[in-house]
Amino acid sequence: MANIKALDPGASPLHYFGAELRRLRDSAGLTLEQLGKIVFLTGSMIGQIETATKTPKDEHIPRLDAALGADGALVRVWELAKRSRLPGWYQRIAAMEATCTKICVFQAQLVHGLLQTEGYARAVLGVVRQNDLDSKVEARLDRQRILKRGDPPLLWVVLDEAVLRREIGGREVMRNQLVRLLDYRDTDEVQIQVLPFAAGVHTGLMGSFEMFHFEDQADVAYMEGYEEGWATANPREVKARSLRYDLLRASALSPGESAELIARVMEERYEQHLEPGPRPVA
Repeated sequence: MANIKALDPGASPLHYFGAELRRLRDSAGLTLEQLGKIVFLTGSMIGQIETATKTPKDEHIPRLDAALGADGALVRVWELAKRSRLPGWYQRIAAMEATCTKICVFQAQLVHGLLQTEGYARAVLGVVRQNDLDSKVEARLDRQRILKRGDPPLLWVVLDEAVLRREIGGREVMRNQLVRLLDYRDTDEVQIQVLPFAAGVHTGLMGSFEMFHFEDQADVAYMEGYEEGWATANPREVKARSLRYDLLRASALSPGESAELIARVMEERYEQHLEPGPRPVA
């Protein structure tokens, strides 16, 4: 008799999803291999999803739901469970991204996660360890869905010039990332400014930080560390961080001038010429 591993649906949202998947599979009278064949996955992969040792991709969920006749139940559970792919301490930040009205970002080292390409995100997230990298990348890219909503938050990003010149993931990855930044130049909901080296000393020298603004609750200041983040709604600290951010924006290039600098860096460092002006209408 096969050794069937006991499940603990209360251990985490991913464990709950796996337990629901097994329950539905058992009700349908399907083995791991039979279900895997229907949804184009191996039986081993199905078993690992059920035990939460592997995380499915978003594209797998509708196929599993349809194969088991779940009528959308697995899809709905997955919307909650997939947040578990983010580090526990970051899940609260992702929730704030999804519910705030405005996000103000200063990044001294990297392109912000909401603007990263897949290749750039893969290089950043895989710099220490490669385990479960696909799931981590997919979780980061999934956060970007808030920018495609009908009512997206306003995202205002100030990038140090070093972000443009630090080659992450190789020349092609970095070129594509700069193209992505320029793709937002005609988008009202995303504003990008570059803080040039010529600005000299500035109020962001202590490191990157973010501000989350809400309509019906206190604003939050956030700063990320190596292993976890720090967030506060203390009015005095939020006000001080807001002042720092306003001074950074005043020292940075305008969004138009920033697009010109991004295009110039692309041409000089990555041998691709791209005009920073409005794109032609097809």
